Amino acid sequence: MDWSKFNIKLMSMAGQGGSAFGMALMEIAQSRSDFRVLSADMSTPAGLDKFKATYPERFINVGIAEQNLIGTAAGLASEGIRPICVAQSCFLSMRSFEQIRQYAGYMNFPLIIVGIASGLSLQYFGNTHFAVEDLALMRMVPSLAVVSPCDSLEAAKALDAAMSYDGPVYIRLFGGPGVPSVYGQDYDFSIGRAIRLREGNDVEILATGSMVKTAMGAAQLLESNGVQASVVNMHTIKPLDTGAINLERKILVTMEEHRNFGGLGGAVSEFLGGMAKHPPLLRIGFGDGNIKVGSYACMLQEAGLSAEGVAEAILGKLK
Repeated sequence: MDWSKFNIKLMSMAGQGGSAFGMALMEIAQSRSDFRVLSADMSTPAGLDKFKATYPERFINVGIAEQNLIGTAAGLASEGIRPICVAQSCFLSMRSFEQIRQYAGYMNFPLIIVGIASGLSLQYFGNTHFAVEDLALMRMVPSLAVVSPCDSLEAAKALDAAMSYDGPVYIRLFGGPGVPSVYGQDYDFSIGRAIRLREGNDVEILATGSMVKTAMGAAQLLESNGVQASVVNMHTIKPLDTGAINLERKILVTMEEHRNFGGLGGAVSEFLGGMAKHPPLLRIGFGDGNIKVGSYACMLQEAGLSAEGVAEAILGKLK
């Protein structure tokens, strides 16, 4: 795809869904017609309205029925059509887990499963609508790649990459319009290949999704305290790019808007568990308990997922 025609600032304003579906998908649709978009009544929140109006024959709304969504998508895939499945992350990952396990994991249909409003994005809807276990669930599905883009540009790139990926993919999108940008210009993106954003000899921060921007802020705060931190954008949780993890650091840190087990922290722990010697690992995410509901910023602050909270936790670990 020719990314020079995309305005990164505009993509940021549109949010991850608006960037991936309102912009990238419209571009993809001009060159290929071998796919269908299926939604669980989520076209407007996902930024799909323009696509739906322009290509109504390529759009299917199954209603609020996520299990049927995956089953219908599997049927299309069996006929050679690439399905893009869109629904809220919490319901796609939990309500439809059995269907994803069977059709993507067992039958290996190339489903592109896009969970919107992941993490704490739905704020006051509360714990029933938070998706903080989805990475753990999707990692368990055989053959399923798990991708968590860090900003709007990366969301669009992830969708584009998934269209040609050899196998099923889960893409985890967060937030609404106005997602802060991590990248100010185009860059190379490949599923399964992490991106080093910053170098530092003391601490290695491995961050994914919304936490990549926060990790960059935390690294700046650490620098003011005499600690040099590198930051790696682990946009792909599975397959994990273990070669991007620098083991010559005082500590390793994982950051995710997810439980601090089962997701990125769990994946890195499993990798380190096979080694006789490795740096200590600090996993930063949500613990084993329900989350006190509030505004998005307040919940992250309470969980220690602000730049200040992360820097403080890292400094404490170093001591």
